[in-house]
Amino acid sequence: MRSRPFGNLPSGESVELWTLAGSGGANLEFLTYGGIVTSLMVPDRNGTIADIVLGFDRLEPYLTGHPYFGAITGRVAGRIPGARFTLDGKTYELAKNDGPNHLHGGLCGLDKRIWKAEQIVRADGADSIRLVYHSPDGEEGYPGAVDFSVTYTFTRDNVFLIESEAVSDRLTPVSLTHHSYFNLAGKGSILNHELEVFSDRAFVVDEILTPLGQSRPVAGSVSDFNSPRRLGDVIPHLFEGHGECYQLPGGDYLAARVYDPASGRTLAVSTDEFCLQIYTSSKLDCASPGKSGRPYPPYSGLCLECEGYPGGVDYPEFGSILVEPGRPMRRTTRYAFSTQ
Repeated sequence: MRSRPFGNLPSGESVELWTLAGSGGANLEFLTYGGIVTSLMVPDRNGTIADIVLGFDRLEPYLTGHPYFGAITGRVAGRIPGARFTLDGKTYELAKNDGPNHLHGGLCGLDKRIWKAEQIVRADGADSIRLVYHSPDGEEGYPGAVDFSVTYTFTRDNVFLIESEAVSDRLTPVSLTHHSYFNLAGKGSILNHELEVFSDRAFVVDEILTPLGQSRPVAGSVSDFNSPRRLGDVIPHLFEGHGECYQLPGGDYLAARVYDPASGRTLAVSTDEFCLQIYTSSKLDCASPGKSGRPYPPYSGLCLECEGYPGGVDYPEFGSILVEPGRPMRRTTRYAFSTQ
């Protein structure tokens, strides 16, 4: 493990970049700003290393607006309908930063905060860093002071392990996700990637992607990925080419698998979250050029966001997202890389 300065915020706060090493030349780099994963280098079937996540070479583009490249998002990931929720008879109004809805924690969510990095010593020797952040009561309209910790580990068999914990002094909703845009080819589009999603149901949304508190079966529909399907064949038939939010059973569960035939790289996603949001980057319109000056047009990356149901305050049957005082919420997601 090693770290180096990566710049300063306008407030003067310093940002660090940390590097975690896997095996075979693989490594992962991330910032203390938003926990943003800036680089993820993994080998292909011939041992050639490539960076498989979208992002920037400098801090400034991350500060001027970007589509959550590689970030920790929350307090609640996804869209909260009407930018409000009610707890114990009190209604909390949140920022409307996505039409009438509240998206990914608001105007200054966890993706825009400085996290403190703490080195972790693991019995298996894997590189591991815990990021911690204290969110005060009322931040972005949410009740309760919450202590967050998100631990990034890169194992010797090239698993990116994300373990989160939230401790609150009041009843409050929490649902974090990791928002990397993966491109297993390391360049170009994701249209030749083959996707599997091991879920029989997807959540119903309206025309602006507001979750409606219902799920529906996907069997036989365009959204059925229980067998591998090439994204370029399916995306034109998806609503706005976007991708669905799939219902998961909870517990340690293999939720999805992605394969790039050209490189042989495979990504398997396991999680104990109750939802998997697929986003094909259909609306990607990045004002700043990406790493090495590359443009990022639509379909440059694939998001596999493991999270709770964003309307879970009102629909606990889809998995609770409420943290109670004295009862920490803990979640784990694994992004495992291999080759075929």
